[in-house]
This record gives sequence, C-alpha cells and structure tokens, in this order.
Amino acid sequence: MKIGVIISTYNNPEWLEKTFWGYMAQMRKADEIIIADDGSRSDTADLIKKYSEFLPLKHVWHEDLGFRKTKILNEALKVAESEYLIFTDQDCVPRADFVATHEKYAKRGYILSAGYFKLPMNISKQLTKEDVFSGNAFKLKWLKANGLKSSFKCTKLFQSRGFATFMNTITPAKATWNGMNSSTWKEYIIEANGFDERMQYGGEDREMGERLFNAGIKAKQIRYSAIVVHLDHNRPYVNEEALAKNKEIRKITKQCRKTKTEYGIVK
Repeated sequence: MKIGVIISTYNNPEWLEKTFWGYMAQMRKADEIIIADDGSRSDTADLIKKYSEFLPLKHVWHEDLGFRKTKILNEALKVAESEYLIFTDQDCVPRADFVATHEKYAKRGYILSAGYFKLPMNISKQLTKEDVFSGNAFKLKWLKANGLKSSFKCTKLFQSRGFATFMNTITPAKATWNGMNSSTWKEYIIEANGFDERMQYGGEDREMGERLFNAGIKAKQIRYSAIVVHLDHNRPYVNEEALAKNKEIRKITKQCRKTKTEYGIVK
C-alpha cells in the first residue's frame, strides 16, 4: 500500500530540517510527504524546495491568519494520494523504523496511537544529521552522555521489541488520536469530514479521533514501538479562550456521538 506522511509546520525551518533527516533515514520510505504549512515565511518554502531533491515532498500553504492548523490539515488531505496516512509535526524526528512500524501494525478498522520522547533544548539544538542517520539520537547511552536526565520515560527508547510489545499492552496511557504520531486509513478521515476548522490549539487532533471512535473505529497502542524524538520549543499560541471553546466542541462530539463535523473539508 502507499503510505503518506502529513507534517504540520509553522515558522520553524531549523526543526523541520532535522525532521527531514529522519525521513531520509527511513528503512521503509514514505511514498509522499505533505507539509501542512500554517502560514510560514519564505525560508520554510526554501527549505522544502531544497529537500525535494531527496524526499517526495508536497507543500500546502495558506496565509498566516493565526492558528489554523485544522484548516491546513484539511487542505493537505485534499492533495494526499496515499491510502494510509501518518500524521506528525515539524518537531518530531522519526527513528529509522518509524514508517515501517506504522505499516506493520496498520489494520482495517483501527487507528494507531503513538507518542514521543521529549528532548531538552540543549540536545535539540546540537542534534546533527549524522546523529540522526547513525541512530545516536534515539540511543539512551548517547543521549545521557549529552546531558539527558534519567526518568521512567526513558523506557520508550529501550530497543527491545519484546519489551516494547509488553509496555504497549500494560501502559495506562489511553490510545487516542494525537497530532504528533498517529495513523489510519485516509478514507476513515474523509468519511469523518476531516478536522473541525473551528478549533484552535488544544485537543483539536483528539476531537477528530473521537469522531472516528464514535463511528466504530478502534485504537491500537504503539507508543513504545513507533518512536519519534520531540525537539523542545515554547508554545506562544496557547489561548485560554480557545481551549475553553475546544473543550465545549469535544463535549458535544462525545455527548451526541458525532461521526462527522459540519466544519471540515466539506462545509
């Protein structure tokens, strides 16, 4: 099957380039990579043009009118040609087996729910192309030698398939749709009418997943198998008023068992 990756981005070509390195290093290459660009400056377009020589990139852009991630994701869906889609962000550098892992666990009637391992700012900044291609960026020994502090979350980077399978089974984390590392069949998202364009930052990805669940789609947990390292950043777009609005939309989605939005791809 054809597998596409949709990467959301906004004015951070430094992090996006590091993420591109991860897709160049994949064992199973993506058939298309669509950059859902929420109004970035021209330096992002220049970077995409540069890396189009090495990756099957498509650039979908609209004017910067504030946080409109859901709208640009719907525009990306319109140009996606692959039947299976992985959704992620500009700051999530994938391990070499990332696309292959999503392909391995892909199953009709399911979404795949994964997560990320967060890197501190100092390691995020110093990460090089060689670190990504060699796999050092995903190895605890190397990360700790460069200042990473030990925590339980480090278990995500234990490179043991048996351990990963065991942890996927027992983790208390709920399998949800999240924008930084989830995947499913394109037709399911189209049937749900894509993302609700009323929503800004805060649960906007999960609401779409909740509509899929209402339609009978199930979720499989792969947070210890499909690995990305998350580059550090601040979040200036957090808006309390928008968070409250999003919470109300999600409440209605759950209470009314909504499977489609009236504010998605088709208005």
